[in-house]
Amino acid sequence: MNKDKIRIFLVDDDAFFLKALEIEFLNYGDFEIQTFPTGEMCIANLSLTPDVIILDYHLDGIDRSAMNGMDTLDKIKAFKSDIPVVILSSQDKISVAVDCMHHQALDYVVKSETAFTRLQKIINDLMTLRKIEKQLNWYMDRM
Repeated sequence: MNKDKIRIFLVDDDAFFLKALEIEFLNYGDFEIQTFPTGEMCIANLSLTPDVIILDYHLDGIDRSAMNGMDTLDKIKAFKSDIPVVILSSQDKISVAVDCMHHQALDYVVKSETAFTRLQKIINDLMTLRKIEKQLNWYMDRM
């Protein structure tokens, strides 16, 4: 693992969309991508310390017994509350977005032609904030 790369977990039960998203990220920047078709597999790999998780809202579309996105989000937050999770969904309803925020999602992105651009911006902003926090902590430690 390269510590300079941003480790992203992509979690979606739609294999085609998951692969397309992975390819977009690999073409866009220097990321380390882990893909998971279920929330259970994502949870089982949290010890790999992702920098951000992009999580589908409906993970039980193919396997009805699989954990859905909200249950997965709750388990991620119980494991380590500061892992940023962005919910990705075809649901374009404000009530769904609000529910995601109540479950401590960092953001909510609707699957559309602009979804990848929005995800890029969210991750760039998150990484910029982390760099600033790191620099501030470094400075504060020297005072």
